Amino acid sequence: MATDTTAAVPAGPPGEDQFDRPDAPLTHRQIITILIGLMMGMFLAALDQTIVASSIRTIADDLHGLSAQAWVTTAYLITSTIVTPLYGKLSDIYGRKPFFLFAISIFTIGSMLCTLATSIGTLATYRAIQGLGAGGLFALALAIIGDIVPPRERAKYQGYFLAVFGTSSVLGPVIGGFFAGQSTILGITGWRWVFLVNVPIAIAALFVVTRTLHLHHVRRDHRIDWWGAVMLTVGLVPLLIVAEQGREWGWGSTNALLCYGIGILGVAGFFVVERAMGEEALIPLRLFQIRTVGVASIASVFIGMGMFGGLAALPLYLQIVKGAGPTQAGLLLLPLTIGIMFGSILSGQIISRTGRYRQYPIIGAGLLAASMWGFHYIGADTATWISMIIMVFFGVGLGFNFQPLTLAVQNAVSPRDIGVATSSATFTRQIGGTLGTAIFLSILFSKAAENIPAAYNAARQSPDFLAALQDPQGNPAANAQFIAGIKSAATDGGAAFNSALSDSSFVQKIDPRLAHPYLEGFSSSMQAVFFVATFILLAAFAVTWFLPRVELRSNEAFHEAGAADNRAIAGQNGHAPVSASTPQDAPLEQDAEPALVGAPSGGSDDSGDPAAVTSAVEDYPARSRKRGRHRMEHGEKLH
Repeated sequence: MATDTTAAVPAGPPGEDQFDRPDAPLTHRQIITILIGLMMGMFLAALDQTIVASSIRTIADDLHGLSAQAWVTTAYLITSTIVTPLYGKLSDIYGRKPFFLFAISIFTIGSMLCTLATSIGTLATYRAIQGLGAGGLFALALAIIGDIVPPRERAKYQGYFLAVFGTSSVLGPVIGGFFAGQSTILGITGWRWVFLVNVPIAIAALFVVTRTLHLHHVRRDHRIDWWGAVMLTVGLVPLLIVAEQGREWGWGSTNALLCYGIGILGVAGFFVVERAMGEEALIPLRLFQIRTVGVASIASVFIGMGMFGGLAALPLYLQIVKGAGPTQAGLLLLPLTIGIMFGSILSGQIISRTGRYRQYPIIGAGLLAASMWGFHYIGADTATWISMIIMVFFGVGLGFNFQPLTLAVQNAVSPRDIGVATSSATFTRQIGGTLGTAIFLSILFSKAAENIPAAYNAARQSPDFLAALQDPQGNPAANAQFIAGIKSAATDGGAAFNSALSDSSFVQKIDPRLAHPYLEGFSSSMQAVFFVATFILLAAFAVTWFLPRVELRSNEAFHEAGAADNRAIAGQNGHAPVSASTPQDAPLEQDAEPALVGAPSGGSDDSGDPAAVTSAVEDYPARSRKRGRHRMEHGEKLH
């Protein structure tokens, strides 16, 4: 039985750094050293997401843009989505570390700019700059793990990443709620510290990454697909803008039709450019010819839509409908975090032992759809503990999909494509998330503009509501202003209700009997969002059934494939192939398939053909088991 190759590294020449020996597997200690740097970068982005999510309602109310707050999230997702494949491709060519440092730096600059925002529009612009950095933090961290840890062993290190997300999920709502609840801190508006707090964390991350992240890289001589990046931007940005603005413009308006046209032309141009670029493409189209990559990508789009769309609505439900403060609302989301961690750990440990992952995305997508259908029934009068139970199952569904789908994609491709494949997996999920956030928040506020006035019209028949109009309790000034707005709604076209969608802070100030119709109208609008998201997640459930039954690569297969790729890349670049083989490597080299490790005797050299390497990698587990049985029969030691 093969032992863990990450635990023993063959001795090299005296003074040689193990990080610089390309074919040698890293020790556990070396992997942990690298993980420290990765976790610092991921903590930066994960903490920012939870802090902003718990305080966005306060920020939007202060900037008088609650109904437009989707732009703050959408702008961030647009830029992070577009640059994600760029980070993957460029890091495959030039190495991971410089781009990881660049991503942290850009994220920090965007954070500092966000503290200067004076409107929702300027905040969205600065969040877009933040997104340029965030797009590299997650994708590159996952790619680096894919570089150094075999698929079956990644679950062992998954707990460290889960600890980062778990810690940020606990600290984020508390820190964000504290800052959002303060009027000023050191002369600066409280919510602006939500972004300013990223700066010292980022400085620490830059220091740690610079000191700890040391990876060997074999440079690949390739052109950069700038035209692909341009066409991707031209295609996505107009479509995402119309998804956000469609309810105001009208879905058939001139502006909407113009965005449709530009977007379709951009997407079509992107596919033309990518096909023409071949192996130099930003996202090589050949990857999607691999069944696992194609199916996982489609599933990720649907899961991203349902996940981000649902998660964008939940904090608003807890704060606006249930009256929770920013800190309390963040803590009420902890069941979701617990579910994610439980699902990820459980699936990761079992996958590590069995090498089989297919059932987890299927079960996870089913749990997501069922949980979203449950959210569809929560309303203004639903007990909070009911929604928290549903959150647990929703989190388990996400946990069953996060790691397994990424593992599946990384396992299906050649090691030389780990970066672009990982970024493609992240890219498709973010595409879905960006569309989901824009579309679902658009649905939410367009339905709220209809449902809230309808709820108040219905409330005029309620004795409690009529009594509150005559003798309101609570803040006299707030009650008087709101009652005046209701009375004028019949003549001003509902301007008072439109104003209520820009700033909802009045809900906690007025008489609860007067606020109840508003809460009913808002919660019924959220039910529409959850209803639509359910069917999108059902589509994801159907797609995951098409995942092939493939076993994850063993340690032996992973390291030999990486060595083969290094030799192939060195050959393409015109250098002598790099080898750090030891005497124990000889049996592997002799038994290996020619397409994987080099040219066969008397045949042509296919080692530089990415398709040949990918095919060999996909077929390798079966050959590896066969050679293992052969060696066991002849008493040879596996390493």
